Amino acid sequence: MGGERPSWDEYFMKIAHDVASRSTCLRRKVGAILVKDKRILATGYNGAPKGLPHCERCLREELGVPSGQRHELCRGVHAEQNAIIQAAVFGVSTKGATLYTTTFPCIICAKMLVNAEISEVVYDDDYEDPESAKMLRQAGIKIRRVRLKELG
Repeated sequence: MGGERPSWDEYFMKIAHDVASRSTCLRRKVGAILVKDKRILATGYNGAPKGLPHCERCLREELGVPSGQRHELCRGVHAEQNAIIQAAVFGVSTKGATLYTTTFPCIICAKMLVNAEISEVVYDDDYEDPESAKMLRQAGIKIRRVRLKELG
């Protein structure tokens, strides 16, 4: 069993990508995990609210809505939102946690991350929402990009 152990960033980003594989979104599969002290607190992926039917068609796609716009048309819950919600349901504090996410958070998720007192966002792929990064930086949240493709 030779080989090197993955770095913590590689380990957690790979897990975020595995979490994304559970996504039911027809447009973009996203996974997120909340980590503190090298322990996973909660996970989330994007899709329809718990117990509701999965999407059979994408209204935003049909209407030609560009990525990063008109989130209210989507019935899906974002991966970051689901991770925060899962932590809340099980009574786990998110204060000071790091979010590992396969895609940079949108502005709606950024607002939630600020109020959930997340200290750092580590992401793989970009997202078309420049105001999100601006808000996270204003709140003092550290932002780092870790490209899984570059790690392995």
